[in-house]
Amino acid sequence: MSVAKPPLASGRLTLKQALLTLLIAIVISLIAGSIELLGHASSMRENVQQRTSQQLAIVNGAAAEAPFQLNPDLAHQIAFGLFSNSEISQVAIRDDFGRALAEFYPTQPNASNWLSKQLFGDIVYHEMPLRYYMGSDTPEATVGEISLSLDTVYLTREFLARGYAVVGRSILEAFLLSGLVIALFHIFITRPLLKVHAAITQTDPTRPGQWPKPTLKGHHDDELGHLVESLDHLLNEFQAGLAQRDHLHQLSTYDGLTGVANGRHFDMFLAQQWQWATRAKQPLSAIFIDIDNFKEFNDHYGHSMGDDTLRAVATVLNQCIDSSCDLLARYGGEEFICVLPGKDANEAMNIANFLRQAILSLAIPHAYSSPHSHLTASMGIATTTPEQPLSPDDLLNKADQQLYHAKRRGRNRIEIHERPA
Repeated sequence: MSVAKPPLASGRLTLKQALLTLLIAIVISLIAGSIELLGHASSMRENVQQRTSQQLAIVNGAAAEAPFQLNPDLAHQIAFGLFSNSEISQVAIRDDFGRALAEFYPTQPNASNWLSKQLFGDIVYHEMPLRYYMGSDTPEATVGEISLSLDTVYLTREFLARGYAVVGRSILEAFLLSGLVIALFHIFITRPLLKVHAAITQTDPTRPGQWPKPTLKGHHDDELGHLVESLDHLLNEFQAGLAQRDHLHQLSTYDGLTGVANGRHFDMFLAQQWQWATRAKQPLSAIFIDIDNFKEFNDHYGHSMGDDTLRAVATVLNQCIDSSCDLLARYGGEEFICVLPGKDANEAMNIANFLRQAILSLAIPHAYSSPHSHLTASMGIATTTPEQPLSPDDLLNKADQQLYHAKRRGRNRIEIHERPA
């Protein structure tokens, strides 16, 4: 019995494991990168605010001189110095009456997008009063104010440049990590599993106990090692079950003494072949075989010798037929029956002659047999044909009647059922 085996799917399993590992690594790296980006956004906001406050504090004293002295040139110099910083998009210095002494705007202002507003929208505008110290006896006086606005588009570009570096590094780390995990996982898990899979697919289903049990180094005491041992135990138990099944089948369909088919097997075979002969319009013949004076043989030579004789007769009879299509069965006691599908009466007569001569060739002494000094057999033949069909029971009855006639007419002979003209 041959069973189709599935193709070895090592590439599929390795690919699935690699893709899953890579996907997990990328997801983890994206989550880690996102967390790092959030931290970077927070620290960048703090740094920008701190730098801006420090710049305003540094220029406060010098910028206060401009409104106190009403010096627009000084105000322009200070404002331009601040405006030169790429992070600043607008600078204004005003006196205490709100009049602008110096003011710088971009010629083409950059439009903020949603990301710029989300990241830096709440820290764009900064303002600080300008205080002038006139002497120890006089408190500081507010002489004006300085204000500036941050360039959120520039800050966003700086943030994105840092973000691309973080994400790129995270993805590269993910590929390197997943490659290492895939290699280790393949060596220690996937490859042993594929060896087990290959061994199972190479197992002959008719001999599962002889499967090519794989050797997994380093897995003797873990789950993979236990899996192999469990499979080995399971397949050996299955092999024992198959052997028991075959033994039970042998017991149920074959005669325990002679080894040829028993009555149960004969009944099923005759029914199947009769249906086939009817559909195919082919003849079907049956030969009843009975060992002559077997009771006397048993009485004088003993039952042990009688059993040996039955086995010898069954063996030689079975050698005379084509076991691929014909059937020899023990019908009971010293009686055998031969079913010959597709063979007409003439062919059945020829085979019966071979059977009778085969028994004689055994040359088993039988001093208590009337027709012969050695063991002989009588036979009766009946045939059903499409022209003159017989039922299975009628076929057996006709063959049995011819066997009875052979016994009455002296034994060691063959009688055949004659069809009416």
